[in-house]
Amino acid sequence: MLQNIKISSLRDYLRRDDVAAFICALPFLIGFLTFLVVPMMMSLYYSFTHFNILSPPRWAGTANFERMLTDARLWRSLRATFYFALTSVPLRLVFALGIAMLLLKTSKFIGIYRAMYYLPSMLGGSIAVSILWGRMFAIDGTVNNILDIFGLNTSFPWLGRTNTAIWTLIILAVWQFGSSMLIFLASLKQIPETLYEAASIDGAKKTYQFIRITLPLITPTIFFNLVMQTINGFLTFTPAFIITAGGPLDSTMFYALYMYMMTFEFNQAGYGAAMAWVMLAIIAAITFILFQTRRFWVYDGGYS
Repeated sequence: MLQNIKISSLRDYLRRDDVAAFICALPFLIGFLTFLVVPMMMSLYYSFTHFNILSPPRWAGTANFERMLTDARLWRSLRATFYFALTSVPLRLVFALGIAMLLLKTSKFIGIYRAMYYLPSMLGGSIAVSILWGRMFAIDGTVNNILDIFGLNTSFPWLGRTNTAIWTLIILAVWQFGSSMLIFLASLKQIPETLYEAASIDGAKKTYQFIRITLPLITPTIFFNLVMQTINGFLTFTPAFIITAGGPLDSTMFYALYMYMMTFEFNQAGYGAAMAWVMLAIIAAITFILFQTRRFWVYDGGYS
């Protein structure tokens, strides 16, 4: 009898605990369904329709996806997006790792230095900084004024040339290295000093220690930053929208910008929804490929 009472009490306690856990998770579940799942399902439906936002959608089947195969501007936007992502992401990671190595050394003002280096990541994606960046690379901007001091060309159209406009955006992306730098810094601090001491006793130089000790042990962190920054690179929108508006000659017409234009400027929300799902498939495929390469170069058996 006593055992049955204990079991019953335990069940009542677990039931109350489950109810409390569900109530605590309810705000997240509501937000997740309202702002993620439901919009995604609506977008999936709209991708198979002709929809201009102002009138009810009309079923179109796979017409939007078939149209994408012959959309020359879309293919140019894909080319620009791949070029931007595959160029800016490695440069950002290399730069972030280099700064993290410098900040690993302790000094009196190290906290201030870390805050200063992280600041661009907090501001770099904003509209205000994009406007400022555009002014810096204008014909009469700061960059040409600095070149004028050294007697170089002072009227170079950085934003007006197809081969330099995209590089202004790449430099801006590399400048936003703060988040990756902090993650690298945290990973570097987890490497035991005894490994470097043993290597020094054996006569290993700093370069050899970096290649044989540091890099292998932070490969999981490199992999994490690579995946996250690659996804962000393919979704870049604000700098291209504010600084170059996709020009010149669509050289900076990134995929996200073209999708925005088709949806809100040309009132083709159905086509824009189809583009969004294609981009989701592209990012998923690239992420899958990166995970497949993980076993060849990521070391999971050490400190990271």
